[in-house]
Amino acid sequence: MSEDKQALIHHFQQMRRDLLAAIDGLTDDQLAEPTLDGWSVRDHLAHLAQWDDLRESEIVRISAGFDSAWRMTEEQTVALSDLAHTLRKGLSLAQVRWELAASHQRLLAALSAVTGRGLDASLYGEAALPSTHEAEHTTWIKRWRATRGI
Repeated sequence: MSEDKQALIHHFQQMRRDLLAAIDGLTDDQLAEPTLDGWSVRDHLAHLAQWDDLRESEIVRISAGFDSAWRMTEEQTVALSDLAHTLRKGLSLAQVRWELAASHQRLLAALSAVTGRGLDASLYGEAALPSTHEAEHTTWIKRWRATRGI
């Protein structure tokens, strides 16, 4: 269990390092431009913070012996993302950066305390373990930067 736990922690830490490298050097104005498929980079960061929060709550819930609260259809996942995007759209860049860092710390803390049951990937819904969700957003951001030449 310890190796799986450590591998998951490393996985999420590496994805975050990659994400931060992908946004490194962007100005506040560039982070706020809604030119990445209709979202701004800031929107993507807020979205990832929201999913860190959901994933952290699932790890704690499942480790405590309970069922996933986030088993959704594709339609429900899209609706949740749209709603969260609308609700978080007005957040300042400073708050989004804080949300991203704070939610990631909570996720890592939950992973540090995960139980054997909490490591069973089959028990998770959309906030899966392991997840490549953040890596997908990082790829989109890198592609957006390349297209824009920044």
